[in-house]
Amino acid sequence: MNIPKLERVDLEPLWDDNIDHRLAMKHYLLFSSTRGERAAILHPEHIAKGLNHLSRIDFEYDTILQIDNDSFERLKNKFLEIQTGSEFEQMEATSEELFEAESDLLEFIQNSQDLLSGEASAPVIKLVNSLFFQAIKKGASDIHIESQERKGEVRFRIDGALKKHIDLDKKITGLVINRIKVISNLDISEKRIPQDGRTQVSISGKTLDVRVSVLPTYHGERVVMRILMQSEHIPSLEALGFDENITSTFYRLLNHSHGMILVTGPTGSGKSTTLHSFLQYIASPDKNIITIEDPVEYNAENINQIQVNEKVGLTFASGLRSILRQDPDVVMVGEIRDHETAQIAIQAALTGHLMLSTLHTNDSTSSLTRMMDMGIESYLLSSTLLGVLAQRLARKLCPHCKKATKLTVKQCNGTGLDPNGVYYKAVGCPECDYTGYKGRLAVGELFVIDDSVKDMIHKGLNDHEIREKLKQNGMQTISLQLENMLKRGETGYEEALRVGLMDG
Repeated sequence: MNIPKLERVDLEPLWDDNIDHRLAMKHYLLFSSTRGERAAILHPEHIAKGLNHLSRIDFEYDTILQIDNDSFERLKNKFLEIQTGSEFEQMEATSEELFEAESDLLEFIQNSQDLLSGEASAPVIKLVNSLFFQAIKKGASDIHIESQERKGEVRFRIDGALKKHIDLDKKITGLVINRIKVISNLDISEKRIPQDGRTQVSISGKTLDVRVSVLPTYHGERVVMRILMQSEHIPSLEALGFDENITSTFYRLLNHSHGMILVTGPTGSGKSTTLHSFLQYIASPDKNIITIEDPVEYNAENINQIQVNEKVGLTFASGLRSILRQDPDVVMVGEIRDHETAQIAIQAALTGHLMLSTLHTNDSTSSLTRMMDMGIESYLLSSTLLGVLAQRLARKLCPHCKKATKLTVKQCNGTGLDPNGVYYKAVGCPECDYTGYKGRLAVGELFVIDDSVKDMIHKGLNDHEIREKLKQNGMQTISLQLENMLKRGETGYEEALRVGLMDG
């Protein structure tokens, strides 16, 4: 019997309640719908076993296919997720049983049991554990659980982009969200207002901090869990991926004993990671380093970290005032949002402290206007600001499946790209989880406040005029670096466009 074989495919499970899928999986038999046909899926090394079991079950199929080992495992994992979900429906969800399950889970978390060891009894625990395990395995930064009209959905943010993980039954979604509330010490009876909490999970001997946000929506609650990293996961300055010239200038700026260094960029552009890399480079036993953050995203052992808590009046401004009474050498403020914080930060930089912070601006030179809009005089800026780094994170094309492509004249307009050049596009394979991208690189432009820039500020030039002068003098802008990444085949056109190819 000649059975067609498919390679490197990403199939979706075809679930039939009349089939014992657990038994079918043991016989290396799965089911899927492909090209509109109902297919029985076999493992290439266990074809006879699969066919034998297929002959014993009542299932109408159009075709029989075999798929490679990786694709089979991928499809099998999707069946296991559904299997875990279906076990929920068989549980009689009486309030007493649910309460017992809540207690079991609370005890499970309080004992800090490793998620990979010990057989957790309730299916809900298995499912929540599975979500954390899969998220870590795939390198996700966030887990999204959404309640929709007829079902729930779990998505992971991997390399900055959301990717669907699994669908959940509507009833199960509520149970899963309740479990997450319990482990985060939130109120499971309150479903009308947003709630924020934290929890810790252990996976493979590593403890991870997880920040939890619950939001009521029209069809039910949605949860976003941000997986926060430990200090050992903070990359070095070289590992961030910046251009070598920019990295060497970082080192020079960070050796100053006082002044201000700003990192700018949109949400999710890696500003916090860069700041913590700076702090790890500076950190030494003879320095007192204090940070105030909202939230504390990296739990670093060698620095003192303060969490903003506006409910009790601990804001960036009040926290920064207190920090300056603690005899610090280096201070990091998570974000400069208002005049008061900006004023204290500038004064601290003037009086002999190295001050690091972030701003939300699109490019490095716009930070001058933003600070002036907050009421900071230009002469204070020119005497305290050492440099401003504007950064983005660009996804790297997967080296195993990227494919050569051409760009149209229209796509190249407004850029320095050659329509006749060879570029690359995302395809998708098992290595990159069928996204076409694997990993990210930091792309940045560094605006150093040297004597020529100070002179321009004193002459009253605005940030656009200063930017044009710096570009004439050879400043490497973000768009220029994205062009170079495209030419080297490191990223795709759509990704470069998303990150800022046209920003100039």
